[in-house]
Amino acid sequence: MARQDFVRLDGVAMRYGEGADGTLALSGTTLSVAEGEFVAVVGPSGCGKSTLMRLVTGLWPATEGAVAVDGAAVTGPLSIAGMAFQNPTLLPWRTVLQNVMLPLEVTEPHRRRLRAERATYTAEARDLLAMVGLAGFEAKQPWQLSGGMQQRASLCRALIHRPRLLMLDEPFGALDVFTREDLWAVLQQVWIARRPTVILVTHDLREAAFLADRVLVMSARPGRIIAEHTVPFARPRRMEDTYAPEFVDLVHGLRDHISAARRGEEVADAA
Repeated sequence: MARQDFVRLDGVAMRYGEGADGTLALSGTTLSVAEGEFVAVVGPSGCGKSTLMRLVTGLWPATEGAVAVDGAAVTGPLSIAGMAFQNPTLLPWRTVLQNVMLPLEVTEPHRRRLRAERATYTAEARDLLAMVGLAGFEAKQPWQLSGGMQQRASLCRALIHRPRLLMLDEPFGALDVFTREDLWAVLQQVWIARRPTVILVTHDLREAAFLADRVLVMSARPGRIIAEHTVPFARPRRMEDTYAPEFVDLVHGLRDHISAARRGEEVADAA
């Protein structure tokens, strides 16, 4: 059966500013992601990973090339996308449960249904919070949660409207290593249960290898995809798997590609 692209970028460029004084963040960027696939994007700092995220979700228009999601050109913000960032950005005046339910108030068709179906939506929000280990914290304020707990709530907020596309921009980058690894397991559990299409931007190569089906490597700015690694490990993955020689070899291969990209070189694609 032929693979169906859910996300596709063809020859995409993005320039900030005008003319020669502008900054070319992406150039000739082409990639595809199948529906239900988990893809991680890694690369040198400043290579345009976050820019790529904003183009896919329609927050910014591309300067050149085509961006399509679910077979349609992206011309504005996508209602089928959920997003989570490095900082959880929970609203301090809302409880955890109210924060999680926020997307339902602004995205259709949930906004129209919320008044009549509030009990159903509230039950789903509570189920999500329980799935990530936050049962019993629904009425807490964000300042009463640890950083890791806030990030769990942020993940629930990104998922509450059942997005078909989940975009994650360094969601665990500000956390300590033990909390980060705990949340890898949580995200894996959520993905297995719901199977959204996921694009994860991360600097953590172990994180990319643990979570993704494929890892895409970007060049130095202006960014483009220069390598692709298929992750061969069965799910569910365990933290012990990250110490296996095959896993370590994959991480080293990713590191080699990024080191070469920083020097402006390319190495053979290990996909």
